[in-house]
Amino acid sequence: MMAAAAGRLLVATVARSGRASWGVPGRAPAVPLVPSRGATVTRSGAILPKPVKTPFGLLRVFSVVIPFLYVGTQISKNFAALLEEHDIFVPEDDDDDD
Repeated sequence: MMAAAAGRLLVATVARSGRASWGVPGRAPAVPLVPSRGATVTRSGAILPKPVKTPFGLLRVFSVVIPFLYVGTQISKNFAALLEEHDIFVPEDDDDDD
């Protein structure tokens, strides 16, 4: 939790200063900055136009979630087999059919 807050603070500081390194002015930032805006109106009160929407957002989510979910399942299955093989954790077979 603390590391996440420190990371956000660092990114905000870099975004405000416009550079990622201290010694080289005018150099492109090493950390890619994500465009975002916090205001919806201008100083005069005019409403700003809609932000640019990233197409295929849901497709990108599924293209990342499904493979990593599968990899996580395989790692868990192999680790459970390893634990059972070395008799570290062996589930008991209880017959509840009485």
